[in-house]
Amino acid sequence: MKIREFSGYLERLAPLALQEDYDNSGLILGDQEMEVSGILITLDVTEEVISEAYENNCNLVISHHPVIFKGLKKLTGAHFTERIAITAIRYNIALYCAHTNLDNIYGGLNLSLIRKLGVNQPVILKPVQGFLNKLVTFCPIEYADRVRQALFDAGAGFIGNYDCCSYNVQGKGTFRALEGAHPFTGERDLLHFEDEVRIEVIYPSFIEKKLVKALLSSHPYEEVAYDLYPLTNHYNKAGAGMIGDLEVEEDEKTFLQKVKEVLQIPVIRHSGWLNKKIKKIAVCGGSGSFLLQDAKQKGADIFLTGDIRYHDFFEPQLEIILADIGHYESEHVAKELFYSLLIEKFPNFAILISKTNINPVNYL
Repeated sequence: MKIREFSGYLERLAPLALQEDYDNSGLILGDQEMEVSGILITLDVTEEVISEAYENNCNLVISHHPVIFKGLKKLTGAHFTERIAITAIRYNIALYCAHTNLDNIYGGLNLSLIRKLGVNQPVILKPVQGFLNKLVTFCPIEYADRVRQALFDAGAGFIGNYDCCSYNVQGKGTFRALEGAHPFTGERDLLHFEDEVRIEVIYPSFIEKKLVKALLSSHPYEEVAYDLYPLTNHYNKAGAGMIGDLEVEEDEKTFLQKVKEVLQIPVIRHSGWLNKKIKKIAVCGGSGSFLLQDAKQKGADIFLTGDIRYHDFFEPQLEIILADIGHYESEHVAKELFYSLLIEKFPNFAILISKTNINPVNYL
């Protein structure tokens, strides 16, 4: 199997269009057409991880964090990023990353994290806005089912927990075929009236090319009339963080102790106790302090994330507990997530989780 088969699968689940502007997800190093002998999964790529991959006959390393965030001007080995790239090239090992695009999908890292903490039906804390568009098209009544189904199959028609959503209304279209036209119905140079169905579907903007292609291939007309409208609705299948309720409320100290044990965290820094029960949990793996106000507005009792700065701990104002559970500790669930996604799709392929300790933070 080739790299493009694995990267294509991951990008259907976590489209690259959902990554943040600063990110560098996707194939970092390597050839999409290279045959894959084995896959090693890690949170970060280090020289030790590359050596582990080589020793285990894995020529594709899939990580959460991209080893190259910015362009490299030299490959002299003076910086650890350069040394990693040089080592990977020497051993002919490809590097692939799914970072904030994996964070920003509903079934991504944050869902794995919050479920580990006992929340069963969470929702995205801050859904993205401006990612939804609407397609409107018109087709003969007898072809409406075929066109509509093609649009659904291409990924349109999802609204919340519903799929195959569309709006349909019958009307009468007019057109006149001019010289050079080959009309599906009607005659050249004569005004034609056709009973048609207006079909409307909502879709995420990153599938637009695929959706239009499906429309054109399923529609009987030589010239297909369609409109594309940008929407300002929130897209609740993508966004930052997760929030949800515990089945049974817990004492705040007891809950944080459970978090510490479940995620194997040496130390948790947190704001002051509120002396109340914990019920609604908000999380964001990695650096998520930018979501604190969203967590407060949605009534979270506690917000768990990493990389919290000193002054951020003043922000809760006795409304919420803010807890720093560490960057690595909040994201190492990505390794299990990658493995479960890949082994389900490619059950007979050699997929390994790295045993190398890559956490750069140590505790005394």
